[in-house]
Amino acid sequence: MPMTGIRLTQTPASGSSCVRFRGDTLTFSLDLSTAVSGDAWLRTTLGNIITTRSETIKAVSLDDPILERAWYDIPMTQVNPKRFEATIALTEAGHFEAKCLLFEANGTVPLWPAGDNAHINVEPADACCGNIIYNAFVRQFGPNKSGAVHNTRQRTAGIAALDQDGYTVIPPSGTFRDLINELDFIIHTLGCRILHLLPINPTPTTYGRMGRFGSPYAALDFTGIDPALAVFDPKATPLEQFIELVDAVHRRNARIIIDLAPNHTGWAAELHETHPEWLVRDKEGKIEAPGAWGVVWADLARLDYANRELWKYMADVFLTWCHRGVDGFRCDAGYMIPVQAWNFIVASVREQYPDTIFFLEGLGGKISVTRQILNESNFNWAYSELFQNYDRAQIEAYLPLADRISAQDGLMIHFAETHDNNRLAATSNDYAAMRTALCALVSQCGGFGFANGVEWFATEKIVVHDACSLNWQAKINQVGWIRRINRLLTRHPAFFDQARIRMIQQGEGNYLVILRHHPPSGKRLLALINLDMNAAADAAWSPHAAGILSLSGMDLLTGQPVSITEDGKRCVCHLPPGAVRCLSFDPEDTKLFGGQGDISPNVPAPPLPERIIHQRLRALVLDIYRCFRGTIKLEGMDLDQAVISLAHDPEAFCRSLNPHSEESRVITWNYPCDRRRQVMIPPDHFLLIRSPYPFYAKLIHTKRRIATVFSVCFSLQDQNGGHFALFQPFPVPDHPDGFLLKLTVYADGTNEHADGRLIYLPRAEYITVKNNFTRHELLNQPL
Repeated sequence: MPMTGIRLTQTPASGSSCVRFRGDTLTFSLDLSTAVSGDAWLRTTLGNIITTRSETIKAVSLDDPILERAWYDIPMTQVNPKRFEATIALTEAGHFEAKCLLFEANGTVPLWPAGDNAHINVEPADACCGNIIYNAFVRQFGPNKSGAVHNTRQRTAGIAALDQDGYTVIPPSGTFRDLINELDFIIHTLGCRILHLLPINPTPTTYGRMGRFGSPYAALDFTGIDPALAVFDPKATPLEQFIELVDAVHRRNARIIIDLAPNHTGWAAELHETHPEWLVRDKEGKIEAPGAWGVVWADLARLDYANRELWKYMADVFLTWCHRGVDGFRCDAGYMIPVQAWNFIVASVREQYPDTIFFLEGLGGKISVTRQILNESNFNWAYSELFQNYDRAQIEAYLPLADRISAQDGLMIHFAETHDNNRLAATSNDYAAMRTALCALVSQCGGFGFANGVEWFATEKIVVHDACSLNWQAKINQVGWIRRINRLLTRHPAFFDQARIRMIQQGEGNYLVILRHHPPSGKRLLALINLDMNAAADAAWSPHAAGILSLSGMDLLTGQPVSITEDGKRCVCHLPPGAVRCLSFDPEDTKLFGGQGDISPNVPAPPLPERIIHQRLRALVLDIYRCFRGTIKLEGMDLDQAVISLAHDPEAFCRSLNPHSEESRVITWNYPCDRRRQVMIPPDHFLLIRSPYPFYAKLIHTKRRIATVFSVCFSLQDQNGGHFALFQPFPVPDHPDGFLLKLTVYADGTNEHADGRLIYLPRAEYITVKNNFTRHELLNQPL
């Protein structure tokens, strides 16, 4: 409580946490119980992530103390005698803190609201919706996907005899190219936006081997590729074939994340030779094998994170995969690694690749540790445990916690099924369809995933030591069901960021009624799920709680009208056993599916969701604003109109924001004509990359990545009308400095890699002319 007796109230509230996205704005307000004369400020780390990361990295690499130099003050505007406000542009992904303060006129002591700092977790712009994950185990593709390699009785007997004699017998594996052949189905037909691969590192195939193939979680080399996942091709190494997969995913407007298990290695891993001191041993010298749920994984060797050199090594492992084009990581058993180690690793990666996704596998760990890693270490996502909550009472107890974490700390991903579960279809096809829809319809920002084979009602549990059948192309499947669900998740505002979820079921029965409300658009949906596979249910809810008084609903999952009746003050909908409905009461919603909801297979790549395109452009608008105005305090801008102007003509938009002159301060690099030209960038100028095709661009300086970006389209309505990317000005060098522009261009179903040479120029007063040369220079550069 301030000394003067003034009560100060801050919004967002002191001690609160929230998740936002790059390209959002956040308004802070400070309300006074009594009008006083003075000035208010927002003390924050927002906009200063470079300093925060630098301190985190130097604390480990140089043993420097963390002094929290990222904090600074932003002036707030007085809007009435009792209220101050500041609208902040969220231009960086990361974890930030903020708190308002007041100085009374002529006062020197700051007055603070009661409570802790507000915490803001800012996610990449692309994560605002449609985070639909397809979990692929490469081994299971190719001939394995439909069980074609399942051995005959005679062959099985022969293999058993070899096993008994101690031979290593490993059948053919699915390969990256097998998986590439299925990407149109996974991304185009099903509508998944993220391909998540189980580990692809080399595994033990002799001593310490588990099962037929060896465990993919027993990595022998964290940056190596399992050669079994590649075909023998003298023109393409296993790594190059993996990059073929990365490019093929990106060409389809999707992202790829890989599974890493940094807590442990496999037996006889490369680290056992180079760094045996990093292994955890007991007093007798026995290497410790990690475990969870009472199970010890005997083929694994636990790494000792008390050694900080291991942190540096592992940060380089993650960066190596980023250099190869990977967009994110599922971190197996991530809760077993110290938070301080994660802080360093994440900061090291995000310093070069700020939009990298870190996905925590915290199953088996404490929920408090999950929340700490999501916040302090700035992980983006974590596994939800909805998959092991089965009836209404369990879900009513668990789902509010998952929603709260998603809104405050980081997205909880609802997996319908993972490799750790028994197959849903092993119970029944109807059960699998119900649980798949449940996990999707209660997701935040479309944070929903499933393991390969769910779409085909596969019944054989995924055994990571083997390559079980996926039941591929089974005539009875839920491909159309999942496609419809995924289109809903990427197109309906009730599944976007800022949507609110609330359970409003009334009365008895094993069913759920979920209200989804998106305040910015006013859109509402009702998800009705009968969790009972044996009995029908009459799902009931209050129309006033739902904010929907209409009795005329349309099921968006089937496109059919649904009968709703009144029972006193309640609405009631009859649900057959295991039935799922997603009710809309807005006729406009039927347009989301374009008739039958099928996606034309002739389109070269599935278009990005409009919501993501808009958020990318918002983020770019705010970047340009900050660059010209020198502040993240936003004033006098209509963001929606600015997005339209930027997409129409980026150079003209930059010119309109330049407060110093009528120059755009933009240098344009055109693909393909500028590939053989060395382009010069004057001080304080943007670099605009233009191409008739989508592309991914990197700027590299002395082998260190400086910036990366995926292109956006010029027109919000037509994604085939040309694409662009805009790199912000870099700190001005004191001498001409060479950079390498590396492009991957996705043209007409192919990938082309192109390089461009750039020179960033110093200011005129620093330009010097060299007039002394060595003999070596004269011989090699006679001009």
